[in-house]
Amino acid sequence: MTQDSPSSAQSRSVSVDDTGVRRQLADGSEEAVTWAELTAVVIRVIPEGLSKEDVFFMLAGANGKGTAIPSADPAADALIERLQTLPGFDHEKFIEAMTTDADEAYVVWSSEDAPAST
Repeated sequence: MTQDSPSSAQSRSVSVDDTGVRRQLADGSEEAVTWAELTAVVIRVIPEGLSKEDVFFMLAGANGKGTAIPSADPAADALIERLQTLPGFDHEKFIEAMTTDADEAYVVWSSEDAPAST
């Protein structure tokens, strides 16, 4: 996930599907992560007040790929539904992250903590 200036980091569109998550940025660039390469999901809470976005879904993938989706994005509900199906997803930590105003990052899923598939 790269850090850009606030104006270039604004989303133009976000899509969530069976392949993964893609975020088209205002500057025309794209951030994406597939479900297969997803390694961690972090809820980042930044208490900025009512006028600014304060909760982000940080999706980390292999090889430094990933994206950050603002919780107010129209695609956030579909993203949350999909994330909650990940094996080993920490629902309690998710609720804690979504109901706090602490300046913190909450790891709600990690491929290292997920149950092995048999």
